[in-house]
Amino acid sequence: MTITNAASAAGGDIAIGVDIGGTKINAGLVTREGDVLHTVSLGTMAGTARTEDRVLQAVETLMAEAGVVCAGGACAGIGVGSAGQIDWADGSVRSASDLIPGYAGTPLRRILEQRFGLPVVVDNDVNVLALTERLLGAGRGVSSFVCLALGTGVGGAVVADGRLLHGAWGGGGELGHLSVDFNGPACLCGGRGCLEQYASGTSIASRMREKLAGYGLPDERIDTREVFARWKSGEAVAAEVMQETLAALGSAVASLIHALNPELIVIGGGVAEAGDDLFEGVRREAAQRTMPSMWKGVRIEPAYRGNWSGMIGAALQVWEYPRICRE
Repeated sequence: MTITNAASAAGGDIAIGVDIGGTKINAGLVTREGDVLHTVSLGTMAGTARTEDRVLQAVETLMAEAGVVCAGGACAGIGVGSAGQIDWADGSVRSASDLIPGYAGTPLRRILEQRFGLPVVVDNDVNVLALTERLLGAGRGVSSFVCLALGTGVGGAVVADGRLLHGAWGGGGELGHLSVDFNGPACLCGGRGCLEQYASGTSIASRMREKLAGYGLPDERIDTREVFARWKSGEAVAAEVMQETLAALGSAVASLIHALNPELIVIGGGVAEAGDDLFEGVRREAAQRTMPSMWKGVRIEPAYRGNWSGMIGAALQVWEYPRICRE
């Protein structure tokens, strides 16, 4: 079935999902069953372009490329999962770190509704990842689980007794700012030794560059994927960086297990693309740091559909939270 025919035949069973990260914006046409029909990816250009303008461009490009006219019930709405702290009730960005300068206060839901005339729901990017997992992924049939998204920053989400924990206004699950070292480096959030300082793609690359410079081998071109490649090839400096990352992740996972008693920890985001070596290391470190009675039976699994998972969950919100969409 072509994309155009899929859209015209769906009659409201297609939504637009938008996943906004510090580095990239993914937008896609997603069915109610979670199938992805077409996608568009744009750089966020944080600090050089307004994020809301990039989001509008991504949606407009998606609609143009897919030949979708979102009228007459062809499209059920737009769902957004965004980095930052989201006021869930009104779909605005309550707070955002300097990873996306000038983003705080953006009335994202209102901007999209006015431009496209469709119902819109906005939530934190890891909350929508958790929705994908609960409906389609490793979290199906699981009442208590935690999601960690390791990307430009580190985000989190908690599902307890089958319900996503939003907190007082939507800021629940800021797990990237759990401290794994109270004497650690200062974080953008104002804390010290936050998980984000060790497990984000940004921090992995920057720590690698710092260590190389310290050994008299400066290389400012190093990115996260290069660190992974060097780690897997057995390079000692990359192994040092990644052991710090695994220890921090294992410590955070152990704390989450002790606090929340989940059945499952799901890890997604670009860092999770490091693959089995990463997951085996996290399992090993977490097992060493968790009480045996709490560790027993806990699974640590990769996110469903990898980096597309957030975009899928963003779209699924349109059907999951119809009241929020239409308020």
